[in-house]
This record gives sequence, structure tokens and C-alpha cells, in this order.
Amino acid sequence: MFILMVVIFVLGYVSIALEHPLRVDKAAPALLIGVLTWVVYMLGSSDILSMVNASGEYVSKAWGEFVNTNPAKNNHEGMVEFISHHELLHHLGEIAEILFFLLGAMTIVEIVDQHQGFKVITDRIHTTNKVKLLWIISFLTFFMSAVLDNLTTTIVLVALLRKLINDKETRWFFASMVVLAANAGGAWSPIGDVTTIMLWIGGQITAANIILMVFIPSLVTIIIPLAVLSFIMKGEVERPVVENNGPGLVSSRQQIFILIMGVSALLFVPVFKTLTHLPPYLGMLFGLSILWVTTEILHRWYADYKKKKGELVDTKEGNFGVESKDKLVVIKILSKVDVPTVLFFLGILLAVASMQSAGQLGILAKYLDKTLGNIYLINLAIGILSSIVDNVPLVAGAMGMYDIAAAGTTGYASSFMVDGAFWEFLAYCAGTGGSILIIGSAAGVAAMGMEKIDFIWYLKRISLLALLGYFSGAAVYYLQYSLLH
Repeated sequence: MFILMVVIFVLGYVSIALEHPLRVDKAAPALLIGVLTWVVYMLGSSDILSMVNASGEYVSKAWGEFVNTNPAKNNHEGMVEFISHHELLHHLGEIAEILFFLLGAMTIVEIVDQHQGFKVITDRIHTTNKVKLLWIISFLTFFMSAVLDNLTTTIVLVALLRKLINDKETRWFFASMVVLAANAGGAWSPIGDVTTIMLWIGGQITAANIILMVFIPSLVTIIIPLAVLSFIMKGEVERPVVENNGPGLVSSRQQIFILIMGVSALLFVPVFKTLTHLPPYLGMLFGLSILWVTTEILHRWYADYKKKKGELVDTKEGNFGVESKDKLVVIKILSKVDVPTVLFFLGILLAVASMQSAGQLGILAKYLDKTLGNIYLINLAIGILSSIVDNVPLVAGAMGMYDIAAAGTTGYASSFMVDGAFWEFLAYCAGTGGSILIIGSAAGVAAMGMEKIDFIWYLKRISLLALLGYFSGAAVYYLQYSLLH
């Protein structure tokens, strides 16, 4: 059963990769493996949770902690309770935070988009040269993801690309580079990526030092692919025809106002977390609720104003025009949110959570430590693995494997002090390694869902560029650390 869980995950992963040849939406196999891995875990709980390693410790670290706290529950009934009422609910809570965050961010972006807020930005980007536009979008993404986070930034920029590029495959290329830039930008900021936030909150790194040590390697990670593409990419982009939401229904002032409100709602999320110490998804939902109420009041007032002037006659229930009602009401906008992408997230994260709970990921982490035995090789391997398995449990596993060394420690152990090389390089590798495959990061999954990017297409055209940038940035970090220490 322990091995069967891995087999199910691998087969599901392959079916996701072959989404287009199989003609099955990736959300379906993701949900299937998310459920099946937990079913197998539960049916084989007696065997799986009884497994011990050479040191006599339970392979499932979580089960070991549960038994130590509740010795009387070291039986089959206790195992069932542990999986269904402890582990599943615990992981579902963590997954729900990500899903609600994603839903809130996607809805805010859709509200801004339907109010033509992004037109304010796209009208100021005049170049149609592919290379120039690629550099502009990539650097905009890189710095935005450090202030917001890589997931939110990707959602915003991919929505923006729809207003700048008409050709689907060209837009796929740009959206893929947005993923690379967003992940690179999130790696050097303490609030830019989930894994960096974990290390920051866990005390392994400090905010100032992670910016100082990882900024240049992260920058190199995106500059190298951009430099390569500058010699390959030729021509101009074709701008799409911007849809008009009806004459007079969205004024230029309203476009700017909604854009500012939407961006402010996104920027407020880290502020909300700092002030309240509550999870980021609550800050995102708070911003969405404020924007929702504002748009309802704005359109009701604006419709009444236009009606009095005789410029808007066709209304329903004293609200706003029929054409406006179909496009600008948040309830209608919610129907545009990509639910399959959310379900895909749910399935993948459930599957990974089951293997984290059962102990497969813990075995993998210890195997890397024993086989490689070098902090740079271990982190490079974790980064590459994070393109296949979610980087959050991998980083969590690494944090659980090693304790923070005391200040003044010398030798190999000094790499594990606060702001030590292991933790800094882990932040870089886990943050940027996910770009190697489209489903290797939250940003990649979001872009894949929004633009329907094909897994094989990304593998053929982007993965090598991402790998080149990944190793280039890693080399820069190694040289930088060697020179400074």
C-alpha cells in the first residue's frame, strides 16, 4: 500500500502531462489521485503507519508524534482517527488557505479586467516588438512578485497579457516567462513565496539577509533565459481588439479607480497579515469584499446619475443597464473564475499531503541527505524535485530534518545557523526550481489554468531555458557566497 500510493501519484502525474493527447482535462486525474492516495492510505493504515526505519522511528513522523502524545491510541481505531480526523483535516485546512487565496485573487483580477482597468496600463505600453515587450513584462513581474507574491503576480500579469497579445502561442511564451520571473522574484523576498515565508517565520533566515544574498542569483535566473530569447525571438506582436463594455458604461475615471482599488487590495494582503497575524487568504477575501461593495455602490450611483441626464434609459430594478449588468456585476464575474484550475490545485495538494503524512516525502529527503551529503547538491536536488512535487512539503521536510545551529558554530554545521548557506540556498532553489515544469509551482499551475498551456509544449520550449537560468543563478550564489565568506 505504501508503494501503491507512489504508483498512483506517478500514473496521475503522467496523465496530467498527457492532458492534450488523452483529451482529459488535467483537473480530473488530479482530483482522482488526490482521493485515491488517501483511500489507499486509509485502507493500508495498519501496515503503513506501523513501518519503522533503521533507528526504530516511525516512517510517518506525524504518526510518531501522535502516538507519543496519545499512547493509548496506538491501535487500528487510533490510526483511523489519526488519518480522518487529524491529518486529513489538518492538511485540508492548509489547502483551503491556498484555494481561498487563489479564488480571491482571481476574482479581484477579473473585476479589474471587466472594468477595463488593465487598459490603463496596456495603453502605456506602446512597443509591439517581441523582445522589448518580453523584457518589460519579465522585469515588471520580477519586482511585483517580491512585493505581492508569485501566485498573485502571475494571475495579474497573465490577465494583462490578454490585452497585449492576440496570438495564442506567443501569449503562451510570454505567460511562461511570467512564471519564470514570478518565481525568481518571489525567491529573494521574505514575502514573495510560500517557502521563503516558511523559512522566515521559522527563524532560519532574516528578511534583510535573504534580500542581500539571493537577489542577484534570482535576477540572473531570469536574465539568462531573456538573453537567450533575445537572439531567438523575432518580429512584432499583434494587439487584440479590446472589447468595449458598452458606450459610457465604464468611464476612464472608473477604469483608473477600479485598477487602483484592485491593486491596493492585493498589496494590502501582506500588510493585513503583519497587522493582524491572520492568514493571507483572509486579507485577500477582505480586499475582495471591499472591492465588491464599492463596485455595487458605484454602478448603482452611476446608473442613477446617467438616467437623470437621459443618457441611460434601459435599466432593471433601478440598478444599471442590461449590458452593464451582464458584464460588471460581481456575481456574473464570479462565473468567469477558472474553477477547474482551483480543483486541479485541490487534487494535487491532497495527493502530496497524503504522501507527506504517510512518510514517502520524509524518506526522499533523508535519502538525498545520505546520498549527496553536500548542502549545495541537496538543495539543487530539492529544487529540481520541486518541479515535480510541491515545494512546500519538500521545504517543510528539510526544515524538519535539520535543526538551526547555534551562533558561532564552525565547520559543516555552520551552514545551518540562522542565515546559513543551507537555508539561503534552499530559499533560492525551492523558489526557482519549480519553473522547470509548468506544474512545478503555484504560479505555473495558475498560468496553465488561465491560458490552457499544454504541459508538453512547455516542456519542449521553456523547461530547458528555466533549467539554464536555474543552474546559472545557483552558480552565481555559490561564487557570491565564496567571495563574501
